[in-house]
This record gives sequence, C-alpha cells and structure tokens, in this order.
Amino acid sequence: MAGHDRITAQGRHFFAELERLRRLQVRVGFQQGQAFSEEGVDMVDIAAWNEVGNAHTPARPFLRKSVDENETMINNFCQQQLRELTEGRISSQSVLSRIGAMQVGLVQEKITDGDYVPNAPSTTRKKGSDKPLIDTGRMRQSVHFVIQLKED
Repeated sequence: MAGHDRITAQGRHFFAELERLRRLQVRVGFQQGQAFSEEGVDMVDIAAWNEVGNAHTPARPFLRKSVDENETMINNFCQQQLRELTEGRISSQSVLSRIGAMQVGLVQEKITDGDYVPNAPSTTRKKGSDKPLIDTGRMRQSVHFVIQLKED
C-alpha cells in the first residue's frame, strides 16, 4: 500500500487547473464603459434596451436566444473543452477563452441573423432599414468576453 497517496507533478498540475477553473468564470456580453454609440450612449444600455425592450421598443432577446437556441451545441463544446483539459492538452484559461470566443460568435450571429419584430416605420425612415439591432454595427462589434474571479 505504500505510495498510494502520492501525487505526481502532472497530477498536481491537473488539480491546480481544476481549482483555477472552479474559481474563474467567463462572462459574455457588454462591459460597462467600454463602448459607446456615436451619441455617447453606453453599449451596455443599448444592449439592455434591445434585450428586454422598453416602452417604445419591443424586446429583441439576442443574448438569451444565443444560448437557448444553441444549448446542445454549447454543452457539447464545453464537454469537449473539459476532455482536452483532463487530457492535459489545454489549460483552464484556454477552456474559458475558447468558451468565451464561441459564445461571442453566437451572440454576434444572433444580432445579425435573428428573427425579430421589424423596426417601426419611423426608425426605418431614419436608418434606411427595417432590420432591428443592425445600424452602424457598433453594438455587434462591442460583444466581448472577460474572464474573472467568481463572486462569492
């Protein structure tokens, strides 16, 4: 029975990566104060108004739909990343970066290709299109991810 409680250097590295993964999270969306419209409005606010709607605009839930409509694909992708981590091929930071990049792509795709209520006639006249969420492309370009410590 001697030696059964020893952990190799590779094992210590693996458990350290799992601990990092447990403590970190990836957040996808818009970071306050990072991007603004031409009028100086924070993209966080513009995204929120579009996501949930307001008194003048119907909800166009591009964030929620990017997850809800891709749940199986997201789960499969995350499982693949964890397999690569357990095989020692990538780090916890790489797992989260890959997940973040994939999710950013899904959100951007939903902004571009989502099926939403068309813009009001007054908005269509102003921007020349009845396609919601796309005007200058600034909101779509402002979707990013951050990796940070989980809040307790």
